[in-house]
Amino acid sequence: MTLDDRALDTIFRHARTYNHYRDRPVDDATLRAIYDVMKWGPTSANSSPARFVFVRSKAAKAKLGPTLAPGNHDKTMAAPCTVIVAYDLEFHERLGVLFPHADARSWFAGDPAVILSTAFRGSTLQGAYFIVAARALGLDCGPMSGFDNAKLDAAFFAGTPVRSNFHVNLGWGDPARLHPRDPRLDFDEACRIE
Repeated sequence: MTLDDRALDTIFRHARTYNHYRDRPVDDATLRAIYDVMKWGPTSANSSPARFVFVRSKAAKAKLGPTLAPGNHDKTMAAPCTVIVAYDLEFHERLGVLFPHADARSWFAGDPAVILSTAFRGSTLQGAYFIVAARALGLDCGPMSGFDNAKLDAAFFAGTPVRSNFHVNLGWGDPARLHPRDPRLDFDEACRIE
């Protein structure tokens, strides 16, 4: 099965990174719907290391604000929802459930470097799946780095094995405030077939 051009336009070709959003909240049902679609994306050994924090309340935004780089502060604080995409450094403890046909936990336990690289890589994939799912369900996204990971982790994940990767502003974008689209590399600039 191949997606039609309309679907590909929605997810990729016409999708944009938004910095400004309409004044419309993102409700719990929408957040759950996005997760319930994106969770099916593949990760190494089905490890699913990503953890998501949906920052919507004034109190949560107040915790997030001081962690942001100056250029990202105002647009993030104004977004209806900011999704912190993080990773769990103890993801392997769930592999008995998520990958039950092998002792996958033993592949990671006691090896911090493999745990970190797998958690970071997997959560990055899952964050990308989140963006695709959100776009497929009609929302707009503004993914970004530009924050202090240590401050964010202290504010949202203190005392846990969860660490931040990146965040995504989420809502219904304001197309009147889009910048012109930036170019992309052509196939021959970014790819090689061997």
